[in-house]
Amino acid sequence: MMKASQFVASLLLVSVASTAWESQAQAAPPNVVVFLVDDMGPMDTSVPFMTDDEGNPKRYPLNNHYRTPGMERLAAQGIRFSNFYAMSVCSPTRTSIITGQNAARHRVTQYIAPNRNNRGRFGPPEWRWVGVQDDSVTLAGRLRENGYRTIYVGKAHFGPLGQPSEWPTNLGYEENIAGWAWGQPGSYYGEKNYGNNGENQQFAVPHLEKYHGTDTFLTEALTLEAKDHVSNAVAEGKPFFLHMAHYAVHAPFNSDPRFAPHYADTEFGKPAQAFATLIEGMDKSLGDLMDHLKELGVAENTLILFLGDNGSDAPLGESHEHTSSFPLRGKKATHYEGGIRTPFIAAWAQPNPENEWQKKLPIAPNAVQQQLGTVMDIYPTILHLTGSKPADGHTIDGFNLAPQLRGNKNPNRPERFLMHYPHDHRSSYFTTLRIGDWKVIYHYQKQGKGRYELYNLADDPFEDKNLASEKPDELKRMMTAMIEELETEDALYPIDEAGNETRPQLPEE
Repeated sequence: MMKASQFVASLLLVSVASTAWESQAQAAPPNVVVFLVDDMGPMDTSVPFMTDDEGNPKRYPLNNHYRTPGMERLAAQGIRFSNFYAMSVCSPTRTSIITGQNAARHRVTQYIAPNRNNRGRFGPPEWRWVGVQDDSVTLAGRLRENGYRTIYVGKAHFGPLGQPSEWPTNLGYEENIAGWAWGQPGSYYGEKNYGNNGENQQFAVPHLEKYHGTDTFLTEALTLEAKDHVSNAVAEGKPFFLHMAHYAVHAPFNSDPRFAPHYADTEFGKPAQAFATLIEGMDKSLGDLMDHLKELGVAENTLILFLGDNGSDAPLGESHEHTSSFPLRGKKATHYEGGIRTPFIAAWAQPNPENEWQKKLPIAPNAVQQQLGTVMDIYPTILHLTGSKPADGHTIDGFNLAPQLRGNKNPNRPERFLMHYPHDHRSSYFTTLRIGDWKVIYHYQKQGKGRYELYNLADDPFEDKNLASEKPDELKRMMTAMIEELETEDALYPIDEAGNETRPQLPEE
């Protein structure tokens, strides 16, 4: 039997060991999770991102339709942005996240078709349809050089088949699960082998063979894989960067049977009901991952950045109207706010004001940041937090979000966002620029004669009234700024019928 003195001594040893472990954990580099959802807009959640005139969260009908307790939990622990911008389609945004650059600069200005150059008839011939190829400049490449285990899970869509950019492992990620050239799954169902059964074979999700023939939904399979790879990194004592990029909630809108009963009696049709189950499944993944980080003892040292890659593509109504993003106008691939606004939440996986890293980057709890942010900001924010350096000569268009994450306004960042899309899609051949409350949209025409839209988002946040003809001075100011920024970023432009470049023009006096 252990003597009392031995028992006390053993307790002291356990206490010392525990204290040493905690000290070591505090000194460990911070981990980072970028939790990226495909085609999720700011209204596709029970968390209200829109605000009232006093800056308080304001609920709209769609917030009451969706169930996202994981997002609610994350938002309560951190800060959400009411004005967070992405490119209007996926590949440009995903490239902006890993480069910190605007699409006009990195020139991945269109979603990348895996098997062809899809620039469109009048798209710029020199656009970067093969994607970024240089892993020395990517976010994962910089973190890997700094000693991080870099893990990619889910949809990639960085480059076409046969190019190095097809695989995240050529872009700085040491591990890749399920990411490749195609931007949608053949199926979300394990029973259908995620498309690897001959049906939609071209969209078949790779690397998940152990789940084939099971009832494991794709979102769950990716979550299980992410948890395993994070566990391995922690066991090896390495800081990790997890780029968790769900295929959800992209089409096909396969209903997740775990959540289908929650929406069976709603007024929406079957596709929209299925979309809602994809949202809830993605949200469960977020909550499960947060729980796993806590179980591993690394939650206090792990920053989570949650966002969508473009506006909503919920199967609700017409693309350019007030439908899937209501009350915002438009959806994915449009130039309206519903096409380029996304949810964004930043939080430590487990808040603790005494944690060393949380002292260095305190995040306001249950707060709303109204100053805009963009997908280009992810890159400099993570590099700053982790003490990683950008590659020499690499231009960064984003801003370190640290001041805004504290709940303050960053006086050094302009209220400005440029979205350049010189291709054909739902909204075709356009550039849009927001500066403060004003937003201008320029529509390129085949013969170089453009068309203008101008909105004051303070007075008209849902873009109902085009002021282009009523406010000629404001239109000219905004178009002058747009032209200057496109020139600064060395943008490429659409071409006309004769193959000549067409650039935005100032309105005639």
